[in-house]
Amino acid sequence: MDTISVLVVDDSALMRNLIGRIVEQTPGLSLAGKAMNGQFALDKIPMLKPDVIVLDIEMPTMNGVEFLKERKKRGIQIPVIILSSIAKEGAAVTLECLSLGASDFITKPSGSDSADISKVARKLAELLLHFGAEYARKYAKKQLDFSAKQKTDLEKTEGAKESAIDFAAILTPPRVKKEITPVVPLREGGRIEIIGIGISTGGPNALREVFANIDPDIPQPIVVVQHMPAGFTEEFAKSLNAICPLEVKEAKQGDLLKPGRILIAPGNKHMTVEQRSLASIVHINDHDQVNGHRPSVDVLFESIAQQYKNKALGVVMTGMGKDGAAQLAEMRKQGAYTLAQDEESSVVYGMPKVAYEYGGVQKQIPLKDMAKEISKLAKEKAV
Repeated sequence: MDTISVLVVDDSALMRNLIGRIVEQTPGLSLAGKAMNGQFALDKIPMLKPDVIVLDIEMPTMNGVEFLKERKKRGIQIPVIILSSIAKEGAAVTLECLSLGASDFITKPSGSDSADISKVARKLAELLLHFGAEYARKYAKKQLDFSAKQKTDLEKTEGAKESAIDFAAILTPPRVKKEITPVVPLREGGRIEIIGIGISTGGPNALREVFANIDPDIPQPIVVVQHMPAGFTEEFAKSLNAICPLEVKEAKQGDLLKPGRILIAPGNKHMTVEQRSLASIVHINDHDQVNGHRPSVDVLFESIAQQYKNKALGVVMTGMGKDGAAQLAEMRKQGAYTLAQDEESSVVYGMPKVAYEYGGVQKQIPLKDMAKEISKLAKEKAV
């Protein structure tokens, strides 16, 4: 059976060896090779033919940003996962890497903390399996068939069933058409007073497209959960604010929900909404993860369903897993309007797919039309 081959690019021998071991210990992955900078990686790609690349940012000779620019110039389609520093100054460069075509990023493990290394290892394995498999099937013409034994081996590697990787969600096997039973709302949709968006893998570039083209006269507040670590969401909000006609900021405890403002949930914090007699606000908390995430889309959507019922619009976009699906269905049950990104335009058709299968999606929208559809609904249902 073919495996997904990985090229590790990092100037640190310690990180090359650590990432190499993670790759070699993950069933379905194989180590194609290692390179100490971007130039060596470019030289090795024709010979090694990797299915996915793990790329550091700060390297001599050719750094990660320069590599991505050259990759784009040469038309190389191999997906790239960025190894990012958790330092605040690294957030802007990481977001630049995503804008240059990197598929996603993970933060490097801090020190020798085994729990942190284990968490990074699991996240990296998920990303490599997904993006590597997608590329291998499309361009490398590989036959990938992950056996039950490999799944069991991976569960043993992870050490616990609940932390095992969901192969079905990651590797997106051939789809089986299933009968969808739409949620029957308890009441008709009312006037939209809030818009909630949940998004994950592929989200930064998708949100750039949506918010760059959003109607500047939208009369509702917009609240967003983008799965992203602490230290990155503030810089991400600033980057969106620079291109969006509306105000975009990282949410703080007690921030007002007001027309023309977009609030991004801070990394590693849940965000909820509350309607008050004088003004509606957001709350920020650090309660337990939900669906493996903090911030969680389901946490935000649950509060919207409770507080706004049929006076809301919920949107689920590209992302791995199922976060947001259950509570989007609840929003729909309460009478809210609901949208999801379609399969063709999603970087990962996971969250939108599960939301659709739960029956909570009224309409699936291509990314290129999402800003227009949100703006149209927001303005039509404002009164």
